[in-house]
This record gives sequence, structure tokens and C-alpha cells, in this order.
Amino acid sequence: MKKLHVISLGCPKNRVDSEAIIGRLTADDHRLVADPGDADVVVVNTCGFLRAAADEALSEISAIALMKQDRDLQLVVTGCLVQRMGERLRRMIPAIDVLCG
Repeated sequence: MKKLHVISLGCPKNRVDSEAIIGRLTADDHRLVADPGDADVVVVNTCGFLRAAADEALSEISAIALMKQDRDLQLVVTGCLVQRMGERLRRMIPAIDVLCG
């Protein structure tokens, strides 16, 4: 069973989307953990409409990317920032495994 951590940033709609992600992945043999340091998969659900929100998202994604240097971890990034930046985001942070949004 893979351990999952979800970081939900931005608007209340992202929280709803994050809950849906958690529901699907826990139904698919993932167990939710409170600490990203304990996770096998970290999903960062981003907001990108305001510059401050985009900066916060980039900071969170970068922090998780640094964790990947020390251990096997899958980094999934979803949400508005992915929709706005697309593959540019992966070029900025190559440690991202999956972009969806």
C-alpha cells in the first residue's frame, strides 16, 4: 500500500478537488499520511491566478522536489498553475513526475 500526502493550495475549490483526489487514490490502495516526509506519493494541488499563490505553489513544489534527492518519491502537480504554465513548470522543476490539470 502506497502512502499518500496531498497539499492543497489556494481557493476552496482546490480543497474540494483535493478531497476527490484523496477519495480516488485511497480507493486505489493508497493510505493518507499527515507528513509528506512519510509519503511515497505527494500531490500538490496548486493555485496560479494570483502571483502570491503561484509563488507559494512553486515554493511547495520545490520543497518536495528537494525531498526526492534523498529517497524514492513520486511528485504529482495538479491545479490552476499547471493549466497556466504547462510544460514550462516541468522545465523549471524537473523533479516533477506527473503534471495534470
